[in-house]
Amino acid sequence: MQSYSCVNKCTWCDGCGDYGIWTAVKRALTESGLAPWQVCLCFDVGCHGNGSDKLQGYRFHGLHGRVIPFAAGAKLANPKLPVIAFGGDGASFSEGIGHLVHGIRSDYPIVFVLHNNANYGLTLGQASALTWQGQKMNTAPNGIPEHTLPSMDFVFSLEPTFVARSFSGDIPQMTEIMKAALKHRGFAFVDILQACPTWNHFATHEYFLEHCYDVTTEGHDTSDFVKARAIAVDTSKRISTGILYQREDIPDFYEKLVPRQGKTTTPVEEVAITDVTAYMKKLL
Repeated sequence: MQSYSCVNKCTWCDGCGDYGIWTAVKRALTESGLAPWQVCLCFDVGCHGNGSDKLQGYRFHGLHGRVIPFAAGAKLANPKLPVIAFGGDGASFSEGIGHLVHGIRSDYPIVFVLHNNANYGLTLGQASALTWQGQKMNTAPNGIPEHTLPSMDFVFSLEPTFVARSFSGDIPQMTEIMKAALKHRGFAFVDILQACPTWNHFATHEYFLEHCYDVTTEGHDTSDFVKARAIAVDTSKRISTGILYQREDIPDFYEKLVPRQGKTTTPVEEVAITDVTAYMKKLL
């Protein structure tokens, strides 16, 4: 993890789940043998995005809800480059939901880590599409009038090839999930249930400790789509964590591109300086 260390101080609230996720990411990258210059880390706007300058590496800090298309473009331009995109539940399931839909649908070969704290933490605790029913938030003192978007059911409806879930207090599990996600052939959706001690007083660190269980302890079959969807959606009594579903037999988006088939070079390697003087003279 030393190579990812940064002199910039973290400014998250005490007890914020971002500390755990930040640590797990650095561990996963280090244990995967990836140096900072060998990976692209893409951050959305939000509390998690404030970590974009708290570690070394090639980092991009984009617009709210728009991190997936940038990450996908970076990966398609250089398929040899591991790409991880980070986004919050507010951005990803509101104005950025269209990008999430097509990221999963297209099976872009990137890792997407959802910082799921069920609110807009950076803008002082507004309710998001994933805020639980009946919870009072700054802009919803009586609770949200809409129904909470069923995020996992929604994700599974898009026929994903990799779905995992963890919570921000389990650094070892998050590390292993991210390492597996980096090796996945297509779009890896990693849902991290995140404690937000300042604004979210219902999904706390203690709550997750009491309710989360690791599916590997119960012999879960990650190839069983129906079972994976069922345990992902049902969080009424306990919350399943770990790799819930994965399949590697489907070619990812890049592999399906007919013009790229048979190519031994990447698009970035094919970029060259071209003299356009002759073309410009024709236009004059």
